[in-house]
Amino acid sequence: MGKPTDARLVWNHSTHIPGLIPILERLCQHEGLQTVTPGVIGRVKGHCPKMQLRVSVPIRGGFKVIARQGKTVQEVFILTTLDQDELEQAIAIAMRK
Repeated sequence: MGKPTDARLVWNHSTHIPGLIPILERLCQHEGLQTVTPGVIGRVKGHCPKMQLRVSVPIRGGFKVIARQGKTVQEVFILTTLDQDELEQAIAIAMRK
């Protein structure tokens, strides 16, 4: 029939790492994702000049992803049917655009 439905991007925090939301919106268009939820923001000692998304640990129904830019880090919870390698490829595609 029509285009498959996009994943849902949950807005439950008022602040996000600058530039993270457009990447997550592109990621939501990838097939196999159900829900993308940005979580807690924190500060780290190390400095990461460019935006970086790294799959961290499996959670029930998906994965926790760590987004880093500068000295700021944010958890992102992704519910998906994809395995870790497929999710990493989807993240790479979303970050290229």
